[in-house]
Amino acid sequence: MSVRYVEDKKTFILQTRHCTYQMKISEYDYLLHLYYGERIEDEDLGYLIRPQDRGFSPNPNEAGNDRTFSLDVFPQEFSSDGCSDYRVSSIEVKNGDGSYAFMGKVSGYNIYPGKYRLEGLPSLFATENDTVDTLEIWLRDASTKVTVILCYSVFEEKDIITRAVKVFNGNEKTMYLNRIMSTTIDFMESAFDFVHFDGRHTMERNLTREPISYGVQSIGSTRGASSHQHNPFVILCDHDANEEYGNCYGFSLVYSGNFRCEVEKDQFDQTRIQFGINPKGFSYQLKPNEKFIAPEVVLAYSSQGFTKLSHLYHNVYRENLCRSPRAKEIRPIVINSWEATYFNFDDTKLLNIAREAVDMGVDLFVLDDGWFGKRDDDSSGLGDWNVNTSKLKKGLKGLSDEINQLGLKFGLWIEPEMVSEDSNLYRAHPDWCLSIPKRPATRGRFQLVLDLSRKDVCDYLIKEINQVLDSANIEYIKWDMNRCITEAWSHVVEPDKQGEIYHRYVLGLYYILDHIVLGHPDILFDGCAGGGGRYDPGMLYYHPQIWCSDNTDAVNRLKIQYGTSFVYPISTIESHVSVCPNHQTGRTVSMKTRGVVAMNGIFGFELDSTKMSREEKELCREQSEFYRKHYWLIANGDYYRLTNPFENKEYTAWQHVSKDKTESLASLVLTDKESNAPQLYLKLKGLNDSDFYRIQGDDRIYSGKALMTAGIPVPNLAQYESVQYYLTKVKEA
Repeated sequence: MSVRYVEDKKTFILQTRHCTYQMKISEYDYLLHLYYGERIEDEDLGYLIRPQDRGFSPNPNEAGNDRTFSLDVFPQEFSSDGCSDYRVSSIEVKNGDGSYAFMGKVSGYNIYPGKYRLEGLPSLFATENDTVDTLEIWLRDASTKVTVILCYSVFEEKDIITRAVKVFNGNEKTMYLNRIMSTTIDFMESAFDFVHFDGRHTMERNLTREPISYGVQSIGSTRGASSHQHNPFVILCDHDANEEYGNCYGFSLVYSGNFRCEVEKDQFDQTRIQFGINPKGFSYQLKPNEKFIAPEVVLAYSSQGFTKLSHLYHNVYRENLCRSPRAKEIRPIVINSWEATYFNFDDTKLLNIAREAVDMGVDLFVLDDGWFGKRDDDSSGLGDWNVNTSKLKKGLKGLSDEINQLGLKFGLWIEPEMVSEDSNLYRAHPDWCLSIPKRPATRGRFQLVLDLSRKDVCDYLIKEINQVLDSANIEYIKWDMNRCITEAWSHVVEPDKQGEIYHRYVLGLYYILDHIVLGHPDILFDGCAGGGGRYDPGMLYYHPQIWCSDNTDAVNRLKIQYGTSFVYPISTIESHVSVCPNHQTGRTVSMKTRGVVAMNGIFGFELDSTKMSREEKELCREQSEFYRKHYWLIANGDYYRLTNPFENKEYTAWQHVSKDKTESLASLVLTDKESNAPQLYLKLKGLNDSDFYRIQGDDRIYSGKALMTAGIPVPNLAQYESVQYYLTKVKEA
């Protein structure tokens, strides 16, 4: 098995193909972390812990006069609280007696084949081709009888370890869980850089890299969603790590709500990293015999730099995350109505856009916002999921039938989690919104947030949305969320449980998605939250793809899609060709380049096809056919970042390589044109040195070695022009 317990050494050993993870039960039954890194065969690494007297670092009572044993110094697998470890803690509880303390000791363990499950939460699953083993370790506080269950599942062939935590109140009194981290790892060194992905609406997931320093560095969200500002994915890496070299540790939280990741460099140059639910505004009541389940963190380790780490995440997220059967299918090329019409449309206008889009190679027409209620702008109508017949004379079914007659599939935009104050739903149920009595409401986009912590609200939305989905031949849904949560207060929850609302909202969302998305396996669901404001593994469990950003500017998208690619597969990144001058930046980029950038994801269009020239539509058709032909290479191949757009201002390049290395597609966009510039050479990656390749349109045969070390001379390009190279393996030179 990939999980073993060595009895005489009291050591737990987790092994994947290329990495080892070790823990040890100490002499006083505390669980210590020994090692996570490159695979080591059958060797006890307990010798790495060197007990010594550290002044002002207290010792547990049972250590007696042994001043060399201190939890303030030793690397722990799940840290205590209020009991001699002064670093950031894995857990904070208020016990029934009013004390704030948890000191867990190992009270048992269980090893079994298969993957653990987390009730009510998304998590990775094992396929029939996976070898997965699970370890559960119980840490019990003898004084309070509170037990923490640490869960580990090892995906041996995929080089992935998942972690989660469950908390059980075995006390006869009610307790409050004020902090719970899903993973804690203590490294005995600190020569790391902290890599994370920050941003804002329309500029999400920008790479930030900084050396860790003494104290605590943290990222997170308190917005009720994983957010545009920070993504729930981070990397710890060597200072000199790059795409091909160095130790890299990835941490990806499978959760769609408030989160926090903390990295602490302590007084002895050790590093603690923790990841879990953000403790701000969080206080979860556990009555006697009740249990809390924290979300999952997916761990990956690479000794070969960022590229290998990305491949590990891409492979496991493609195969072991999304429940939708549509995840394994080729995605339709869509044209979305939003930037073409906004709220100003009727049947005739929509049909004309769809009709003209047929000539562009489009498969599916998506009707975005404005089709329901009194929805002529974003100030009203949200929550009233009845068709606006002044716009759609024949209703959704009539429109979808006519779209189908054109040979296109039909898709629809919805935003179930929100409500306008000017709506029938709000007038009937104002208490269904998250709001604090006697406080004025905070508005975002003229919207309020429905209280998904309430089952009656969730069940109402399930019924309403299912009726919409069943009313017409709808084959695609864009599920949006266009504001953050404020006033997280529920009208039906007791005052001492209001600290649960943020988390219960996320659980309610997952409950709704279980009953809508998984109940309609033939519909392709696309996630969105003002673009990329909820781009996380929790949403990818339900949505095979996510609208990467509301920013459709091709040049800005180079950075956005670059950062996204570090953890999320290309098959999840929805990217569209939009009109120029671009609606977000005013920039003008050629149709060819817009297409090249959009092909680095799930390709589609976001424009008014009735305003395009015949030549533009013909180019779009050629791009659609090219993308469709090479879909599996782009979506399932290994992905290589050839340049970093935050460092290389001259050009941005990337590459897709098939798993068997027989074909590849490399793309380049010139981003900073200089007069009389030096010759550029594009050096490829991921090919076999000794194999030979032909570039489409070029009669010459190249060795993989030459393409990767000498490169390809790039033609003289104008500002924002692009070039693509499609390579196929040939038998001999």
